[in-house]
Amino acid sequence: MSKKYSLTIQGHATSLTLEPIFWAALNEAAAQEGRALAALVAEIDEARTTNLSSAVRVWLFERARAGR
Repeated sequence: MSKKYSLTIQGHATSLTLEPIFWAALNEAAAQEGRALAALVAEIDEARTTNLSSAVRVWLFERARAGR
């Protein structure tokens, strides 16, 4: 079941609707890269061509495919 998560990126409040497994993977990725979660989401946000939640899922999928 999806859950809505709120955070602030680049000075504005936003929310993501993600399944818990994607939220956990996003937090793990931020920790592994030594970055704040908001900074990582902001980077994904800048490069996205779809809604933010989908962009995060795609980013995590591509990261997993690359073996990171």
